[in-house]
Amino acid sequence: MGWREWKRLSQRPNNLFLVTSLALVYLAAGKLGLSMAFGRPGSVVIWPSTGMAIAALLIFGNRVWPGIALGTLSLRLLTHAPIFASLGIAAGNTVEALAGAYLVLRFANGMRCFERAQDTFKFALGGVVAAAVGATIGIVSLGVTSVIKWVYFKDVWLSWWLGHAAGAVVIGPILILWSLHAQERLNWAKLGELTILLTSMLVVGQIIFGPLLHMRSYPLEYVCIPFLVWAAFRFGPREAATATLVLAGLAFRGTVRGFGPFALGTRTESLLFLQTFIGIVAVMTLALAVTTAERMRAEQQIRSLAVTDPLTGLANYRKLIDVLDFEIRRFSRTGRPFSILLLDMDGLKAINDLHGHLIGSRALRRMGDILRVYCRDIDTAARYGGDEFVLVIPETGRKEAQQVASRIRERVSGDAETPKISVSIGSAVYPRDGETRDALLESADRALYEMKRKSSQQWQPARKDGAAL
Repeated sequence: MGWREWKRLSQRPNNLFLVTSLALVYLAAGKLGLSMAFGRPGSVVIWPSTGMAIAALLIFGNRVWPGIALGTLSLRLLTHAPIFASLGIAAGNTVEALAGAYLVLRFANGMRCFERAQDTFKFALGGVVAAAVGATIGIVSLGVTSVIKWVYFKDVWLSWWLGHAAGAVVIGPILILWSLHAQERLNWAKLGELTILLTSMLVVGQIIFGPLLHMRSYPLEYVCIPFLVWAAFRFGPREAATATLVLAGLAFRGTVRGFGPFALGTRTESLLFLQTFIGIVAVMTLALAVTTAERMRAEQQIRSLAVTDPLTGLANYRKLIDVLDFEIRRFSRTGRPFSILLLDMDGLKAINDLHGHLIGSRALRRMGDILRVYCRDIDTAARYGGDEFVLVIPETGRKEAQQVASRIRERVSGDAETPKISVSIGSAVYPRDGETRDALLESADRALYEMKRKSSQQWQPARKDGAAL
């Protein structure tokens, strides 16, 4: 089943399919979490179900909470836990997910929590707080039913809390980011770089957390940090979160086998060292990736504003000059001509006088929208100044330019919005009508006003003696 089909089914009201599917996924994630048990009951390195449950509530809404309760209750019953302990843990995990989703929606901008660094930290804090709630309810349930002794409450609570918090900050972001950006594709260059990054992480991780060096007393885990920084700077939060999950898997595999810098002291101490490392690395890597993406978006917006006309959204005069220079240089390499259309809106001053400048500005935007419709991806539409526009059409001659001009005039004349607008168009072809940028624009300007002159003569009334007025 594809993502679109899943989304379509999930949007049905009161959808039992979605709740049942979520329960099964939660059950599978819980089985995976129990396979990472490390020490006393409830001590797991990462509880992926926490991150999965918070992500599910954010993506599909609070109406799917029965799936979380059903999944965790089924999991505990399958592990032969006492019924009352199972009910308590199911209630705790459900409240944990609901609390985490509420905190993210209330304070961290919901599904857009990974667009700003401050919201990313708030997401992590919400997951940590929610994990504390779930751990408390779960451990109390085990204590009341005598599954564990109260003397171990603090140690088990701490490992339970850290495991659920790690699940929230490691698994939750991956599911949210991949659901939001599932359609994004890396180009071949980026895909190759990502392959090199992950391969390097696997090799280095095997060396640090494997039996090759087997030097426990050295803090070699920090050798992995540059690879996470690489992922944060060169890729987006989605890939950075995925790289963190890869590192967490390598660290867990080595530690449970007695290798690596966290295989020290008792198993409980090793667990706490490993959980703390994974949690801190996950949050810092994701925050760095989000900060980098935020800075890149700001820089892109600044570059866009520098070359964009603020009223119409078309290219501005500066961008137009750059495009013309580029096309002239390309002609010197390929010998392929290009055309320009110079467009002038007729009667804009009259529109401003009769209807006001807001309507006049709207008329300019209407003209800009029409040009965008008739632009190919390689064409450039720009506002030349005032009520004049320029359309640069690469690899075309006069005949093709006239065809484009004819389509634009037809579209303008067929615009049903009032007040009506009209346009005069002059064309020029490089290098036939001018071998420099200024000469080409002047040639198009002459053609434009020749068209205006002929149009005015055509509609001018005649005297009785036949002479033009």
